[in-house]
Amino acid sequence: MAQLNRIKLVLVEQGKTGKWLAEALGKSACTVSKWCSNTAQPDLKTLAKIAQSLNVKVADLIKEPVE
Repeated sequence: MAQLNRIKLVLVEQGKTGKWLAEALGKSACTVSKWCSNTAQPDLKTLAKIAQSLNVKVADLIKEPVE
C-alpha cells in the first residue's frame, strides 16, 4: 500500500507514541498501529481528530503525492 499519511513521523517528531494517540482518540492500539504503518487509513473525521490531538494541521498528516 502507498505511504499516504505521516502520522508515525509526526508522533516521533513530538516524542509521542501510538499508544498515547490510541488513548487520546479512544481507539485500539492495533488500529493506530495500522495507521502508522500505512496498512490502513483513518477516515477524514478521524484524521481531523488526530490533527487536533497532535496540534497540527490535517495537511501536516498527509504525504504530498510524488509524480
